[in-house]
Amino acid sequence: MASRPRRGDSREVKPTIPLRRPAWAGRNYSLLTASAVVTNLGSHGALIAAAFAVLEAGGNGSDVGLVAAARTLPLVLFLLIGGAVADRLPRHRVMVAANALNCLSQAAFAVLVLTGEPRLWQMMLLTALGGTGQAFFSPAAEGMLMSSVSGEQVSRAFAVFRMAMQGAAVGGAALGGAMVAAIGPGWVLAADAVAFAVAGSLRAFLDVGHIAPRAPGGGLLADLREGWQEFTGRPWLWAVVVQFSIANAVVGAADAVYGPLVARDHLGGAGPWGLALGFFGAGTVAGALLMTRWKPRRLLLAGTLCVFPLALPSAALAIPTSAGVLCAVMFLTGVTLEVFGVSWMTALHQEIPEDKLSRVSAYDWFGSVALVPLTTALAGPAESAFGRTSALWGCAVLVVVVTAAVLCVPDVRNLRRRTKQVTEASAQPSADAESTVGGLG
Repeated sequence: MASRPRRGDSREVKPTIPLRRPAWAGRNYSLLTASAVVTNLGSHGALIAAAFAVLEAGGNGSDVGLVAAARTLPLVLFLLIGGAVADRLPRHRVMVAANALNCLSQAAFAVLVLTGEPRLWQMMLLTALGGTGQAFFSPAAEGMLMSSVSGEQVSRAFAVFRMAMQGAAVGGAALGGAMVAAIGPGWVLAADAVAFAVAGSLRAFLDVGHIAPRAPGGGLLADLREGWQEFTGRPWLWAVVVQFSIANAVVGAADAVYGPLVARDHLGGAGPWGLALGFFGAGTVAGALLMTRWKPRRLLLAGTLCVFPLALPSAALAIPTSAGVLCAVMFLTGVTLEVFGVSWMTALHQEIPEDKLSRVSAYDWFGSVALVPLTTALAGPAESAFGRTSALWGCAVLVVVVTAAVLCVPDVRNLRRRTKQVTEASAQPSADAESTVGGLG
């Protein structure tokens, strides 16, 4: 309602126009986006803090790799179970429980760092608890997001979500690196614990009361088998997952182990490395903004071609370049990788039935991180055996080779964007979608 002018006030008061969300941005979508921003703001700084906590405690590159591997190992072990659980239980409850575990583990890690010298086994244990929470959270979150939107604007919805999420990485990485340099890693870990608590509280308000009860299945093993059949029956799906199982492994080792070491020895410490990661986040924001407008018809062809630049950061660290050049490389990589990210999410939403989204997402995550514990644990020994420069060049070459190989799969080159919903399942709101978003787009 327009406000009335006060008596004696001759100024005309214009009616206020309430701000409205786009039709595709329902309540669940908005809560998911806000909570993802909070989580990413804390976690990107915490990744830097964890590495430098190990180094400040007297650890070396091998120790940094062991702590990073301790996080990804339980992620690999529990991902498939997490996907099956998320397709059985209300997804928002799984997400909130996982956030609570992450909050407690990061808080304990922060206390150890702030009150004394943490031991390596303690840091590995707490990091492993965080990885366990992530194993249950990720499939539930991805399934929840994909089922919160429908219609022809899903690609734009995913792009806006990723733009907001990655935008938080810009501030989180830069601020985290600066905080580590100024006041130490313990306070950054504490801030991450608070971020998990806030994000979990937001996710508790997700509206899933309208969700129809899922049909009883044949048990956990049957659910896993059904998800495996869905996964292996699509060549484009398993081919890209195999590609990223190798690419993520070598890039993860470069970022988690070699990046902090190169920053310490050549760039001036945590600050420049955090800034470089922040530029990567800025690039992903720019890439997501691009994808709100650009809708490539051949989704996976365009996305896969944009994976080649993922080799550039490892090459820049191998040289090593100046901090300015590294930041430019990271920005470009972020832009192109986000083109792949939005295209990939759109393809999954388009092709995978809603009731299998979390299980397929779990197989996707499993393949993508399965080799990361091995490569991060071996990064230190590889540096000792071959030298840091050779190891980094090896990372860059592997990314190029596996990305070229996946283009040989016809379905990757030929999968096309659908302009209209052609199946009854995709024409109706999905189980987790809000009752008001059935006509999105």
